[in-house]
Amino acid sequence: MRWLVTGGAGYIGAHVVTALGESGVESVVVDDLSTGRAARLPLGVPLVRADVRDSTTMRDLFRRHQPDGVIHLAARKDVAESTAHPLRYYQDNLDGLRSVLAAVAATGTRSVLFSSSAAVYGTPAGSPVTELDRTAPENAYGRTKLIGEWMLRDAAASAGFGWTALRYFNVAGAGAPNLRDHGGTNLVPRLLRAAAAGIPATVYGDDYPTPDGTAVRDYIHVEDVAGAHVKAALALHHRQIHDEVLNVGRGEGASVLQMIDAVGRALQRPLPFAVAPRRAGDPAAVVASPARIEDLLGWRARHDLDEIVRSAATTPVPETQAA
Repeated sequence: MRWLVTGGAGYIGAHVVTALGESGVESVVVDDLSTGRAARLPLGVPLVRADVRDSTTMRDLFRRHQPDGVIHLAARKDVAESTAHPLRYYQDNLDGLRSVLAAVAATGTRSVLFSSSAAVYGTPAGSPVTELDRTAPENAYGRTKLIGEWMLRDAAASAGFGWTALRYFNVAGAGAPNLRDHGGTNLVPRLLRAAAAGIPATVYGDDYPTPDGTAVRDYIHVEDVAGAHVKAALALHHRQIHDEVLNVGRGEGASVLQMIDAVGRALQRPLPFAVAPRRAGDPAAVVASPARIEDLLGWRARHDLDEIVRSAATTPVPETQAA
Protein backbone atom coordinates (compact mmCIF):
# COMPACT_ATOMS: atom_id res chain seq x y z
CA MET A 1 0.00 0.00 0.00
CA ARG A 2 1.33 3.44 -0.95
CA TRP A 3 0.11 6.86 0.20
CA LEU A 4 1.15 10.26 -1.08
CA VAL A 5 1.66 12.70 1.82
CA THR A 6 1.60 16.41 1.01
CA GLY A 7 3.41 18.52 3.59
CA GLY A 8 5.05 15.33 4.81
CA ALA A 9 8.30 17.08 5.81
CA GLY A 10 6.47 19.34 8.25
CA TYR A 11 6.11 18.89 12.00
CA ILE A 12 2.90 16.85 11.92
CA GLY A 13 3.57 15.40 8.48
CA ALA A 14 6.89 13.82 9.43
CA HIS A 15 5.28 12.15 12.44
CA VAL A 16 2.55 10.81 10.15
CA VAL A 17 5.10 9.48 7.64
CA THR A 18 7.04 7.83 10.47
CA ALA A 19 3.89 6.19 11.85
CA LEU A 20 2.85 4.97 8.40
CA GLY A 21 6.25 3.36 7.90
CA GLU A 22 6.07 1.67 11.30
CA SER A 23 2.72 0.20 10.19
CA GLY A 24 4.15 -1.15 6.95
CA VAL A 25 2.63 1.52 4.72
CA GLU A 26 4.82 3.06 2.00
CA SER A 27 4.89 6.87 1.69
CA VAL A 28 5.86 9.34 -1.01
CA VAL A 29 6.26 12.88 0.37
CA VAL A 30 5.45 16.03 -1.58
CA ASP A 31 6.69 19.21 0.10
CA ASP A 32 8.02 22.53 -1.14
CA LEU A 33 10.20 22.78 2.01
CA SER A 34 9.07 26.34 2.64
CA THR A 35 8.45 25.30 6.25
CA GLY A 36 9.20 21.57 6.10
CA ARG A 37 12.59 19.95 6.66
CA ALA A 38 13.90 17.02 4.65
CA ALA A 39 15.96 15.86 7.63
CA ARG A 40 12.77 14.94 9.46
CA LEU A 41 11.95 12.14 7.03
CA PRO A 42 12.89 8.51 7.67
CA LEU A 43 15.63 7.09 5.49
CA GLY A 44 14.36 5.73 2.20
CA VAL A 45 11.16 7.79 2.02
CA PRO A 46 11.04 9.53 -1.39
CA LEU A 47 10.74 13.32 -1.23
CA VAL A 48 9.44 15.27 -4.21
CA ARG A 49 10.05 19.00 -3.82
CA ALA A 50 7.02 20.60 -5.47
CA ASP A 51 4.27 23.17 -4.98
CA VAL A 52 0.95 21.39 -4.43
CA ARG A 53 -0.86 24.32 -6.06
CA ASP A 54 0.62 23.32 -9.42
CA SER A 55 -2.12 21.15 -10.94
CA THR A 56 0.01 19.78 -13.77
CA THR A 57 2.80 18.72 -11.44
CA MET A 58 0.35 17.06 -9.05
CA ARG A 59 -1.36 15.06 -11.83
CA ASP A 60 2.05 13.91 -13.07
CA LEU A 61 3.06 12.83 -9.55
CA PHE A 62 -0.14 10.87 -9.04
CA ARG A 63 0.29 9.12 -12.40
CA ARG A 64 3.95 8.34 -11.71
CA HIS A 65 3.55 6.99 -8.16
CA GLN A 66 -0.01 5.60 -8.41
CA PRO A 67 -0.83 5.99 -4.72
CA ASP A 68 -3.72 4.16 -3.11
CA GLY A 69 -4.58 7.40 -1.32
CA VAL A 70 -3.38 10.86 -0.41
CA ILE A 71 -2.98 12.49 2.99
CA HIS A 72 -3.21 16.24 2.43
CA LEU A 73 -1.48 18.21 5.19
CA ALA A 74 0.19 20.98 3.18
CA ALA A 75 -1.27 24.31 4.33
CA ARG A 76 -0.60 27.54 6.15
CA LYS A 77 -1.77 27.38 9.77
CA ASP A 78 -1.01 30.56 11.73
CA VAL A 79 -4.25 32.11 13.04
CA ALA A 80 -2.78 35.58 13.55
CA GLU A 81 -1.14 35.57 10.13
CA SER A 82 -4.41 34.47 8.54
CA THR A 83 -6.15 37.44 10.12
CA ALA A 84 -3.52 39.85 8.82
CA HIS A 85 -3.19 38.23 5.36
CA PRO A 86 -6.45 36.37 4.64
CA LEU A 87 -6.08 36.27 0.86
CA ARG A 88 -2.73 34.48 1.21
CA TYR A 89 -4.54 31.78 3.18
CA TYR A 90 -7.40 31.46 0.71
CA GLN A 91 -4.92 31.17 -2.13
CA ASP A 92 -2.47 28.71 -0.60
CA ASN A 93 -4.81 26.48 1.41
CA LEU A 94 -7.68 26.26 -1.06
CA ASP A 95 -5.70 26.28 -4.31
CA GLY A 96 -3.48 23.55 -2.90
CA LEU A 97 -6.43 21.36 -1.97
CA ARG A 98 -8.18 22.02 -5.30
CA SER A 99 -5.05 20.94 -7.17
CA VAL A 100 -4.78 17.72 -5.13
CA LEU A 101 -8.47 16.88 -5.60
CA ALA A 102 -8.21 17.49 -9.34
CA ALA A 103 -5.31 15.03 -9.49
CA VAL A 104 -7.26 12.50 -7.43
CA ALA A 105 -10.24 12.76 -9.80
CA ALA A 106 -8.07 12.60 -12.94
CA THR A 107 -6.17 9.48 -11.83
CA GLY A 108 -8.91 7.53 -10.05
CA THR A 109 -7.17 7.58 -6.66
CA ARG A 110 -9.41 5.81 -4.14
CA SER A 111 -8.97 7.71 -0.89
CA VAL A 112 -8.32 11.21 0.50
CA LEU A 113 -7.45 11.97 4.12
CA PHE A 114 -7.69 15.71 4.78
CA SER A 115 -5.97 17.69 7.54
CA SER A 116 -8.75 19.88 8.93
CA SER A 117 -8.86 21.76 12.22
CA ALA A 118 -10.86 22.46 15.36
CA ALA A 119 -10.70 26.07 14.19
CA VAL A 120 -13.81 25.30 12.12
CA TYR A 121 -15.88 25.39 15.34
CA GLY A 122 -14.94 28.93 16.41
CA THR A 123 -16.17 29.29 19.99
CA PRO A 124 -18.53 26.36 20.54
CA ALA A 125 -21.79 26.86 22.40
CA GLY A 126 -21.04 23.84 24.59
CA SER A 127 -18.18 21.61 25.64
CA PRO A 128 -17.00 19.12 24.59
CA VAL A 129 -17.72 19.83 20.93
CA THR A 130 -18.88 17.04 18.61
CA GLU A 131 -18.65 16.71 14.87
CA LEU A 132 -22.38 17.51 14.60
CA ASP A 133 -22.08 20.84 16.40
CA ARG A 134 -22.32 24.16 14.60
CA THR A 135 -19.29 25.32 12.63
CA ALA A 136 -18.55 29.05 12.89
CA PRO A 137 -14.82 29.72 12.33
CA GLU A 138 -13.58 33.06 13.67
CA ASN A 139 -10.51 33.53 11.49
CA ALA A 140 -9.46 33.06 7.88
CA TYR A 141 -7.44 29.94 8.70
CA GLY A 142 -10.49 28.20 10.15
CA ARG A 143 -12.64 29.32 7.23
CA THR A 144 -10.19 27.82 4.71
CA LYS A 145 -10.39 24.51 6.57
CA LEU A 146 -14.19 24.50 6.60
CA ILE A 147 -14.37 25.44 2.91
CA GLY A 148 -11.80 22.70 2.31
CA GLU A 149 -14.16 20.17 3.88
CA TRP A 150 -16.95 21.38 1.56
CA MET A 151 -14.65 21.07 -1.47
CA LEU A 152 -13.65 17.58 -0.40
CA ARG A 153 -17.26 16.44 0.05
CA ASP A 154 -18.34 17.84 -3.33
CA ALA A 155 -15.33 16.44 -5.21
CA ALA A 156 -15.84 13.01 -3.66
CA ALA A 157 -19.52 12.97 -4.63
CA SER A 158 -18.51 13.71 -8.22
CA ALA A 159 -15.44 11.46 -8.55
CA GLY A 160 -16.50 8.64 -6.23
CA PHE A 161 -13.49 8.43 -3.88
CA GLY A 162 -13.64 7.81 -0.13
CA TRP A 163 -12.64 10.59 2.22
CA THR A 164 -12.16 11.56 5.83
CA ALA A 165 -11.45 14.98 7.35
CA LEU A 166 -9.57 14.91 10.66
CA ARG A 167 -10.27 17.98 12.78
CA TYR A 168 -7.11 18.35 14.85
CA PHE A 169 -7.23 20.13 18.16
CA ASN A 170 -3.97 21.61 19.56
CA VAL A 171 -1.06 19.42 18.53
CA ALA A 172 2.08 19.48 20.69
CA GLY A 173 5.00 17.35 21.85
CA ALA A 174 7.56 15.39 19.83
CA GLY A 175 8.28 11.78 19.04
CA ALA A 176 12.01 12.39 18.60
CA PRO A 177 14.40 15.38 18.67
CA ASN A 178 14.62 15.61 14.88
CA LEU A 179 10.80 15.74 14.62
CA ARG A 180 10.25 18.60 17.06
CA ASP A 181 8.03 21.60 16.43
CA HIS A 182 9.90 24.69 15.19
CA GLY A 183 6.67 26.69 14.89
CA GLY A 184 6.91 30.32 15.78
CA THR A 185 3.41 30.67 17.24
CA ASN A 186 2.42 27.33 18.78
CA LEU A 187 2.09 27.62 22.55
CA VAL A 188 4.43 24.92 23.85
CA PRO A 189 7.47 25.96 21.75
CA ARG A 190 6.80 29.59 22.70
CA LEU A 191 6.81 28.73 26.40
CA LEU A 192 9.99 26.67 26.08
CA ARG A 193 11.77 29.45 24.20
CA ALA A 194 10.83 31.92 26.92
CA ALA A 195 12.14 29.56 29.59
CA ALA A 196 15.41 29.01 27.70
CA ALA A 197 15.88 32.77 27.25
CA GLY A 198 15.09 33.50 30.90
CA ILE A 199 12.27 35.89 29.99
CA PRO A 200 8.58 35.86 30.97
CA ALA A 201 6.23 33.95 28.72
CA THR A 202 3.54 36.01 27.03
CA VAL A 203 -0.09 35.24 27.85
CA TYR A 204 -2.43 36.73 25.24
CA GLY A 205 -5.49 37.71 27.22
CA ASP A 206 -6.54 36.92 30.79
CA ASP A 207 -10.16 38.10 30.52
CA TYR A 208 -11.74 35.21 28.64
CA PRO A 209 -14.90 33.61 30.11
CA THR A 210 -12.90 30.64 31.41
CA PRO A 211 -12.09 29.52 34.99
CA ASP A 212 -8.75 31.40 35.15
CA GLY A 213 -9.41 33.95 32.39
CA THR A 214 -6.98 32.45 29.88
CA ALA A 215 -7.84 30.57 26.71
CA VAL A 216 -8.59 26.84 27.04
CA ARG A 217 -7.59 24.28 24.43
CA ASP A 218 -7.50 20.51 24.00
CA TYR A 219 -3.78 19.64 23.69
CA ILE A 220 -2.91 16.34 22.05
CA HIS A 221 0.41 14.60 21.50
CA VAL A 222 1.59 14.64 17.90
CA GLU A 223 2.27 10.89 18.04
CA ASP A 224 -1.39 10.33 18.91
CA VAL A 225 -2.38 12.49 15.94
CA ALA A 226 -0.09 10.44 13.69
CA GLY A 227 -1.68 7.26 15.00
CA ALA A 228 -5.13 8.62 14.10
CA HIS A 229 -3.92 9.12 10.52
CA VAL A 230 -2.76 5.52 10.27
CA LYS A 231 -6.07 4.22 11.62
CA ALA A 232 -8.06 6.41 9.24
CA ALA A 233 -5.90 5.61 6.20
CA LEU A 234 -6.22 1.86 6.76
CA ALA A 235 -9.97 2.14 7.35
CA LEU A 236 -10.39 4.13 4.11
CA HIS A 237 -8.28 1.65 2.19
CA HIS A 238 -10.35 -1.30 3.43
CA ARG A 239 -13.65 0.55 2.86
CA GLN A 240 -14.53 0.48 6.55
CA ILE A 241 -15.28 4.21 6.37
CA HIS A 242 -16.19 6.31 3.36
CA ASP A 243 -17.20 9.91 4.15
CA GLU A 244 -16.40 10.99 7.68
CA VAL A 245 -15.48 14.07 9.71
CA LEU A 246 -13.67 13.12 12.92
CA ASN A 247 -12.35 15.07 15.89
CA VAL A 248 -8.81 14.25 16.97
CA GLY A 249 -8.33 15.36 20.57
CA ARG A 250 -8.02 14.09 24.14
CA GLY A 251 -11.37 15.41 25.33
CA GLU A 252 -9.74 17.43 28.12
CA GLY A 253 -9.09 21.16 28.19
CA ALA A 254 -6.11 23.01 29.62
CA SER A 255 -5.78 26.77 29.99
CA VAL A 256 -2.69 28.77 29.06
CA LEU A 257 -1.86 29.15 32.77
CA GLN A 258 -2.20 25.39 33.26
CA MET A 259 0.18 24.87 30.34
CA ILE A 260 2.64 27.27 31.97
CA ASP A 261 2.41 25.19 35.15
CA ALA A 262 2.99 22.00 33.13
CA VAL A 263 6.10 23.50 31.53
CA GLY A 264 7.31 24.46 35.01
CA ARG A 265 6.87 20.86 36.16
CA ALA A 266 8.75 19.55 33.14
CA LEU A 267 11.63 21.98 33.67
CA GLN A 268 11.47 21.72 37.47
CA ARG A 269 11.34 25.47 37.88
CA PRO A 270 8.57 28.07 37.69
CA LEU A 271 8.00 29.89 34.43
CA PRO A 272 7.17 33.59 34.92
CA PHE A 273 4.69 35.20 32.55
CA ALA A 274 3.34 38.58 31.48
CA VAL A 275 -0.14 39.31 30.18
CA ALA A 276 -0.67 40.98 26.79
CA PRO A 277 -3.92 41.84 24.96
CA ARG A 278 -5.89 39.11 23.26
CA ARG A 279 -4.95 38.16 19.71
CA ALA A 280 -7.56 38.69 17.03
CA GLY A 281 -9.39 35.53 16.01
CA ASP A 282 -8.65 33.50 19.15
CA PRO A 283 -11.77 31.80 20.62
CA ALA A 284 -12.09 31.39 24.40
CA ALA A 285 -12.33 27.62 24.74
CA VAL A 286 -12.37 24.64 22.36
CA VAL A 287 -12.34 21.06 23.71
CA ALA A 288 -13.02 17.92 21.66
CA SER A 289 -15.40 15.06 22.03
CA PRO A 290 -13.34 12.16 20.60
CA ALA A 291 -16.19 9.65 21.00
CA ARG A 292 -16.86 9.20 17.28
CA ILE A 293 -13.30 8.38 16.23
CA GLU A 294 -13.07 5.92 19.11
CA ASP A 295 -16.32 4.25 18.06
CA LEU A 296 -15.42 4.04 14.37
CA LEU A 297 -11.67 3.41 14.45
CA GLY A 298 -10.92 2.26 17.99
CA TRP A 299 -8.57 5.23 18.39
CA ARG A 300 -7.98 7.17 21.58
CA ALA A 301 -5.17 9.43 22.77
CA ARG A 302 -2.55 7.66 24.88
CA HIS A 303 -0.49 10.60 26.19
CA ASP A 304 -1.54 12.91 29.02
CA LEU A 305 -0.71 16.60 29.36
CA ASP A 306 2.52 16.15 31.31
CA GLU A 307 3.77 13.56 28.81
CA ILE A 308 3.04 15.96 25.97
CA VAL A 309 5.00 18.78 27.59
CA ARG A 310 7.87 16.56 28.76
CA SER A 311 8.33 15.17 25.25
CA ALA A 312 8.72 18.71 23.93
CA ALA A 313 10.87 19.91 26.82
CA THR A 314 13.35 17.04 26.57
CA THR A 315 14.13 17.80 22.92
CA PRO A 316 16.51 20.68 22.09
CA VAL A 317 14.84 24.08 22.50
CA PRO A 318 13.08 25.02 19.24
CA GLU A 319 14.52 27.81 17.17
CA THR A 320 12.76 31.13 16.75
CA GLN A 321 12.04 30.84 13.03
CA ALA A 322 8.95 29.04 11.83
CA ALA A 323 9.67 25.73 10.14
